[in-house]
Amino acid sequence: MLLRLFFLFFCSSSLFASPLRRRCKHKTTTAAPASTTSIPTTPLPTSSPDSVLSTSSGCFPSLNFQMPSSVPDSLDNWWCPTDTEYAFMGFSYEVTECQSPSQLNAEFADIRNNFNSRYVRLYGACDNDGFYDDVVDAAWNNALGVHALIWFGFQGGDEWETRRDSLIHTLTTNPKAKFVTRGVQFGSEPLYDDVLPHSELASQVISAKVQLASVHIPVTVSELAYGYQAHDGAQDVLDAIDYINIHMLPFFSSVAITGALAWPLVEMDMDWFIKHGNGKKMYFDENGWPSVTSPNVQPNGPAAVASVSSEQQYYQLLDNHCTDFKTAPGGGIGWFAHIYSDQQEPGYGIYNDEGVTKFNFRPRTSC
Repeated sequence: MLLRLFFLFFCSSSLFASPLRRRCKHKTTTAAPASTTSIPTTPLPTSSPDSVLSTSSGCFPSLNFQMPSSVPDSLDNWWCPTDTEYAFMGFSYEVTECQSPSQLNAEFADIRNNFNSRYVRLYGACDNDGFYDDVVDAAWNNALGVHALIWFGFQGGDEWETRRDSLIHTLTTNPKAKFVTRGVQFGSEPLYDDVLPHSELASQVISAKVQLASVHIPVTVSELAYGYQAHDGAQDVLDAIDYINIHMLPFFSSVAITGALAWPLVEMDMDWFIKHGNGKKMYFDENGWPSVTSPNVQPNGPAAVASVSSEQQYYQLLDNHCTDFKTAPGGGIGWFAHIYSDQQEPGYGIYNDEGVTKFNFRPRTSC
């Protein structure tokens, strides 16, 4: 289970406090060299032909999509356009447990069928050989897309390099992988955690894009607004990534109160990314409000309320702003609920430790 410590850290452009994990600083690593050739960009498709959208099966991973009986020959007209990917997208899903294939399949089926999810966003890491192949199979079986993750962790070391290489190998050799993997994230919060100088992080993104160009999988960084702001905006990283995955954790603002009152906090960081993101597609990928505090999850303001009610209010707030997300630049903003279960991260789950939903959770996927 991944735990967090939080402390108050002000930034002139953000009301969010900055998360500090219990970890050691990463040692300096050698970033992958930037290619001397032109850098491929793998933009998410912004539109699809009317013939694709009007078919009975839709586009992947729309809710009416029927998976083919065999792997297609091409990605042509496979992915849904980004302007349909707004509002609720799915769940963050922690994999530190190294779930078995049967558990992955059962929980992905639940995520898809009982919550109308289109995606899972992976969180944490499982270093077992072949684990991402199991994720690919479970996603394929349940018509669920995946935001994959190269996990840096909180303890230092260079394990993330092995994870990067292993994931890229799977993505370029497993024939199903490119059909369920929407993108690859470097994370979580590598800028805030200073795992690499931001210029080297940008080089890592560019190198991954080169290696994944043949399978048309875009690359991003999973990060707080503050992570960028603490590095003078890290515009080189924003320029390198194909789309923007945003951490939205307003409970840790010094002026947080309840989930129902969080919109000004959400909007401030959202507007920062709109201003600096060059019109790229955006997702809130690590996004939520805790139902309980713990020694590792504490508010940074005196009025912040951690409760089941406040967690529910936060997601209702996001659902109420569906139109704002739909009309945001870059084809709208999609949001994930962090996280699937309290067993994966205490207090943040839609399910509690007993496997019971804490509240009715049926957010819209369109408006």
